[in-house]
Amino acid sequence: MFEYEEMWSGLAIDEIGRAKICIMGVPFDGGASLGKGASQAPRTIRLLTAEGMPEATEDRTVLQEALIYDAGDVRPSLNWEQYYHEVENKAYELLKADRFCLFIGGDHSVSIPLQKAFATHHRKKKEGKLGIIHLDAHPDLCDNFDGHKWSHANTEARALEQIISPRDLCFAGVRAFEEEEIAVLESHPEIGVYTAQQVNRDGVLSISDKIINQFETYDAIYLTLDIDVLDPAFAPGTGTPVSGGLTSRELIELAKTIIASLPVKAMDIVEVSPPLDVNDITSWAAIRIMHEVFGHFSNQAEIK
Repeated sequence: MFEYEEMWSGLAIDEIGRAKICIMGVPFDGGASLGKGASQAPRTIRLLTAEGMPEATEDRTVLQEALIYDAGDVRPSLNWEQYYHEVENKAYELLKADRFCLFIGGDHSVSIPLQKAFATHHRKKKEGKLGIIHLDAHPDLCDNFDGHKWSHANTEARALEQIISPRDLCFAGVRAFEEEEIAVLESHPEIGVYTAQQVNRDGVLSISDKIINQFETYDAIYLTLDIDVLDPAFAPGTGTPVSGGLTSRELIELAKTIIASLPVKAMDIVEVSPPLDVNDITSWAAIRIMHEVFGHFSNQAEIK
């Protein structure tokens, strides 16, 4: 059991009905192809937030008490398929509370069942247009990678196969492609693709505007954030680092603008690997994004 008075700097409460944000950990890294260790991220991030977060965001929004309900972790299983079903079912139950859900991975393969749960929930609510915004160094569009269809390189391939069409998908920060992924993107120009180079050249606000234009008529959006979207200088603790990525400032602006401007109903933060980190830099980068998300929902009216 978690000590609610300590975790999340005192913002957590053990009653889901009084919270605005639900958190669930998915400590699984069996889908990672290179560096492991992302399974340790949920625990590390919770421990660091217990040490203290600022009481207000950079825009001076004071975070409210009783903001967060932490549902704990979905404990890993050696049976990959069984574990994905359990993650999907538990995420779906959490989503039914109609609070903003933030999931902490885990490698990026955990987004496969999380996105399925998201789609199931919002389609049962008859919310017609569902979209996915994917912030990452990689597009994760491989149909099969290292002999698997459920690895961290297959995330959006499974989404396109199971829950969305190409026009409902957007990438930002990408800069490392497999040949198979290039073919998919060339076959589907309706997918939004904004590379790290474009963010650097055109500016993060210009790219944000393009993403907003793509999704402005959507009813519910899932935001998936692989921490390796950041340059390794800002996030060394990740399993598949790629130089030339976003700065912390660019990612903060991009995430804040998307969440403030679009109907983002759930998100995940994945691929933080504490064993590969230096002085918890990468975990703190993830927490920095979470902190701004907390501020956005802290500012919102009470949920009935």
